Formats: sequence, C-alpha cells, structure tokens
Amino acid sequence: MASVPRLVIAAPSSGSGKTTVATGLMAALAARGLAVSPHKVGPDYIDPGYHALATGRVGRNLDAYLCGSELIAPLFAHGARGCDIAVVEGVMGLYDGAAGEGELASTAHVAKLLRAPVVLVVDASSQSRSVAALVHGFASWDPEVRVGGVILNKVASDRHEELLREALDSAGVPVLGVLRRAPQVDTPSRHLGLVPVAERRAAATEAVAAMASQVFEGCDLEALVALARSAGAVPGAAWDAAEAMVVSPPPTLPVPSLGAAPPDPRLRPERPRPQTPDGLNSAGSGSKVTVAVAGGPAFTFSYAEHAELLTAAGAEVVVLDPLRDEELPADTAGLVIGGGFPEVYAAELSANESLRKAVAVLAESGAPVAAECAGLLYLCRELDGLPMCGVLDAGARMTDRLTLGYRDAVAVGDSVLAVAGTRMRGHEFHRTVVEPGSGAAPAWGVRGPGRPRVEGFVQQGVHASYLHTHWASEPGVAHRFVERCRTS
Repeated sequence: MASVPRLVIAAPSSGSGKTTVATGLMAALAARGLAVSPHKVGPDYIDPGYHALATGRVGRNLDAYLCGSELIAPLFAHGARGCDIAVVEGVMGLYDGAAGEGELASTAHVAKLLRAPVVLVVDASSQSRSVAALVHGFASWDPEVRVGGVILNKVASDRHEELLREALDSAGVPVLGVLRRAPQVDTPSRHLGLVPVAERRAAATEAVAAMASQVFEGCDLEALVALARSAGAVPGAAWDAAEAMVVSPPPTLPVPSLGAAPPDPRLRPERPRPQTPDGLNSAGSGSKVTVAVAGGPAFTFSYAEHAELLTAAGAEVVVLDPLRDEELPADTAGLVIGGGFPEVYAAELSANESLRKAVAVLAESGAPVAAECAGLLYLCRELDGLPMCGVLDAGARMTDRLTLGYRDAVAVGDSVLAVAGTRMRGHEFHRTVVEPGSGAAPAWGVRGPGRPRVEGFVQQGVHASYLHTHWASEPGVAHRFVERCRTS
C-alpha cells in the first residue's frame, strides 16, 4: 500500500470550472517544486494532455467502467509512483456515472475507491445563500464521500464573496478558494470538446499558465495540500505492465449471433488472476519487434498504459506521425492507430500518399493492425470524399450527430487482439459514420443504446472499430498483438 497525498476535484455539474481548477492547481503545485501526478476520471483523452503540460508527467485516466473497480487504485498508484501529490479531475457532476449503472464510474465512485477527499468546484455566478443548500446536499448525499472543501468560481465582487462565505458557514464545508469572474481562459472547443494540446502547444502553454495564476491568486494552496495529506494509504499494490503480462487467457463468453445481444454487462466474469505460463506466456518470450503507434496532431487519443503493455510484451514502440512521416518506421511488424481528429486533417492525411500506400501494403501482408475510431476512418477507402489508406472497403463521412457512451462488447470472431467470445468494455465518441462495403467480418457484438448490433471490421490482420478500449483491463490483448507481430 502506498501513501500519496491526493485530491479529487469535482463539481455539481459540467461547466462549473473543474478543468480550470484542476489544471491550474496541478500547475501551481508543480511551480512550487512538487512532483504532481495528474489523473482524469472517465474516458476523456483531451484533458490529460493539458494535465501533462501542467505537470510534466503523463496524464492518466481512471475509468471504473472500462477497467473495472478493482484496477482503479492499482492504476492510480502506478501513475503516482515517486510523486509528492496527486490531483484527480472528475467527470460531469460528482455523482454522475455510467447510465443505468448507479454510481459506477462516477467521480464519487473513484474518490471512494481511492479513499481521497473531494474538493467541490461550484459556479456561484447566480446564487448567494442557496450555495449552502447545494453544497450541503452534495456533501451529505453519500456518507462515504468526504467533501473536504469548496472552491467558489465566478464570484462577482467582495460583497458577493461575503454573502457566499456567510451562507457556507452553516454548511460545515470550508471555503478553500474563491475565483473571480474573469475572461475565459483560452481553451477553444470544437465538435468533440477542447482542442488537444498537440494541435496548439504554444497557446495551450499560455492557457495553463493563466489557469495556474487564477489558482495562485484565489486558492489557499496550503489548505489544499493539508487536505490532500489527510488521505490514508491507497489500497492494494501498484499496477505493473510487466507483471500484467503474465496472464491467463481473458474470460470469454458465448459468441453472439449477428444482431444478437451480448450477455448482460452486469454479469461480468471474474477476472483470472495472473499466473505462470499455463495460459499465455510471460513477456520476453521472443525477440523484440517494432510496433508503430500513430501520434501527432491527428491521432492524440491513446491511453499511456497501451504503449507500456506493448513494451512489456516485447515490442519496441515507435511513434509515427501520419501528417509528417512519409514512411513507416524501419522493420515495422505491427501498427496501432488510436483515436483523434482525422476529419480535421483529412486533406493533409490524404496528401501523404506515400504513407497511405505503406499502410495498405503492411495490412495486405497480413501484419497486425489495430485501429480505434480515428484509426478506423484512416483505414477506410475515403473520408469526406478524400482518399485514405483503402485497407477497408468502406467510406467514412462527418455528420451532425454525436455518438457517445459506454458499450459492452464481445468479440464475434478471432482476431489479432482477441479470440472469439472475449469480453471487453469500450467507449464511443464520434460524429462520423462508416458505410461498409464488403470483405470484412464484424469485430464486436455490442450492447448500448438502441438495439444490440455488430460493429467494426476484422480482415486478415486488421482489427478496426469505433470502440475505444483500455488494454489494462485485458493485458492479453497486447500480448496477443505482439505475438502476432512476431509470427506474421
């Protein structure tokens, strides 16, 4: 068990100022010489980029739906190794979790799993005495959630602050900061949220500095650090990618027929405990193989643990920028293309004909290629009428409709990532549609909003899907992928 001072920054609802406060606090603490471990509740890929800029450390996600409750504390302890303090930014409202699943994956759920005190960020712009009722309600709703303080955001004046503090005296929750109304920090958004750091590094650096300045001026840093230090030990041992590689095969469920529903997600099979190689062999069972992982401004959505698992499985991970690199890395044996914004960079991606052809040749050779969401679009024949890699006989286009939410999935057939029946959980987040042609089998049987369906593509060594998954939940995915790289 590790003892890392930590805080969870939460709010009554989205738009209250969590990102400004959490990122600003991370940067302010780092500026004081503390090693700050940044974390984000939920599947968000963009906020961790700002967190990394604020702290100089990799931003990591804590998602109890994708990874399972049992991995939250170990993944947190892994990310917080060697740090002086950790700051965890929440998601949505404090008690908002996976739809229909109670508290699962909510900020409150993660705070309880981490035994961490919560700081509630409240937009006080249109209230005075009512703030006490709001804070009292959130602080008393779940006795296991410890709301240790409140930061008041968008306070209009000294008199407004005085009224708010008087009201909160009766709520029994200390005021740890007051942020005045100010011009919005320059963090522009578009169709899927904030613009990622990789696309605007200079401007993002200025924005993070502005957030830090707001926190320096308006918050009691000493009191916040003292609250963080009141957290007890983190339960369990830290997650380790190398240890995770010694695994038994992932649990499997009956393969759904086309259009049939996967089993109820609440009937999740118990995870097998790590074991010595009766199931999958441990890492290092073969020579190193080169796995290219797409990055750069067009492909910014990736969990840090994916590269760590690939490395632990015996891969040499090389980052590839499809906007700039005209060739695959030398001796590339496999390719991983995560999420991002290919629709924003469709013209530039299309113009890089040399790399598009190289990706097509790699896929045609049978080499493993794993693609999620943006990666799926890149492998299509075209995106908004512009030529892409042509690996899949499918066309992709932007729409006005947002597809968003958690999914429960079962592998329909064998692939470079999983055997038929393998159970995983995923998340969809896009405004595009893919219109398939022929020649590929589906990847997943999916349960989510609407009727159960099949989704994605499996074709030779290609596994392409809209689902974002977290490989720490099933490390055998990375092991299987690297082993296929060795043998394909």
